[in-house]
Amino acid sequence: MGATRYVSILGLGFGDCGKGHFVDALARLSPTHTVVRFNGGAQAGHNVVTPAGGGSEGRHHTFSQFGAGTLVPGVGTVLLDPVVVHPTALLVEAEALGRLGVGDALTRLQIDGQCRLTTPYHQAAGRLRERLRGVDAHGTCGVGVGETVRHSLQHPDQVLRYADLIVNAPAEARALREKLQAIRETLLAEFSSFCLPGSIWAKETEFQALQEESLADRWLNIARALARQCVPASAEALLVRLTQPGCVLFEGAQGVLLDEWRGFHPHTTWSSITTAAVDRVAARFGLDVTIEHYGVLRSYLTRHGAGPLPTHDEALDAQLPEPYNNAEGWQGSFRRGHPDAVLLRYALATVGNLSGLLISHLDVFKRGVTLKWCERYQANRPAGASPSVERLPVGDPKDLAHQAGLTRLLLSAQPEYDPRPVDSAGDFLGRVRAVTALPIVMRSFGATSADVCEG
Repeated sequence: MGATRYVSILGLGFGDCGKGHFVDALARLSPTHTVVRFNGGAQAGHNVVTPAGGGSEGRHHTFSQFGAGTLVPGVGTVLLDPVVVHPTALLVEAEALGRLGVGDALTRLQIDGQCRLTTPYHQAAGRLRERLRGVDAHGTCGVGVGETVRHSLQHPDQVLRYADLIVNAPAEARALREKLQAIRETLLAEFSSFCLPGSIWAKETEFQALQEESLADRWLNIARALARQCVPASAEALLVRLTQPGCVLFEGAQGVLLDEWRGFHPHTTWSSITTAAVDRVAARFGLDVTIEHYGVLRSYLTRHGAGPLPTHDEALDAQLPEPYNNAEGWQGSFRRGHPDAVLLRYALATVGNLSGLLISHLDVFKRGVTLKWCERYQANRPAGASPSVERLPVGDPKDLAHQAGLTRLLLSAQPEYDPRPVDSAGDFLGRVRAVTALPIVMRSFGATSADVCEG
């Protein structure tokens, strides 16, 4: 019997760096049988485009909850706690995959029974909370992941888990519905003081959803149908899957600069995006194994939604089209920035020990776009301190006050650019090697796996 290889794919930016692209490529290059989602939830948006050829057009899918290797026949997905599962969105995604010719996505899926569930009430509350912040918006994808985590921490007795959807007696069905109604009532009470009768907030669709008790039954019918089709997996069943010979890919959601504890508070996700987060999930199953951790980096920075991006350049926004990201929806504007060595150093200092790098979007240089290399910032600093910043200080774990201080620093930061432009892929890769001292394992010069080179 062969051995099992374990590989994790972790973003080193604010997301949208090409994690799904490389998961698809690795699934095609290695004997991969499973992609594991170990953090985040339905807010992931990992784009995969397949090459055209053989008389068929290329396919595109934005992966949310299914692993980004799903377009490769036989590759399955495992959703492990602490992933937050959105049952109705999962079924919508399965239908979209079916239209692409992947009709067996659900049969290739295993869901950990311990995964928490996003309900329509969590989704409505998360959107309403962001609307109430106004100009101080934190940034949200609007699918309720953060609200689900927040609610589970504040009201642990009201947590709904995927295994709860399997009921074997009328009393269990009543208890399930009562817990869902408790979630609704708790959130409704919280927002009623802001959404007073006659106010503009009382007319918000999201607040009206919190008032709709009948929504619970409609959602439960759909969620329980999913659980009957994709039965909650036990720890024993998951361990069998994770130890099969071949390759297991751990697909990170978002990027480490959005990490709940290492990102720039409050513009972060309620999820950990580090090597330690992957290792914790493996340890839960008693997997004392070596995991190859790889960081994914774009040739230029991007940020979808609110939060600091010191090297943002509106000229790049106009020069670099983004076919699968736009300003519509809850996230807001999609911005581009020049490569930033300060943020790269910080990402490496917080993500954990990496085995190497995967670099995407190197085709930007074929378009005649010249990038600038930010080596340091000029920023407002305490009296007596040098205004020049080359490295962001790494705070103690879970020190959100420190992270908020970094956010203020970044908002005032003025990039100092190297006078030499970055005008070729070789030049960019050389500068990355100088900063990271890590091997570059894969490079990508386009949107499909055919555009990926090893080494």
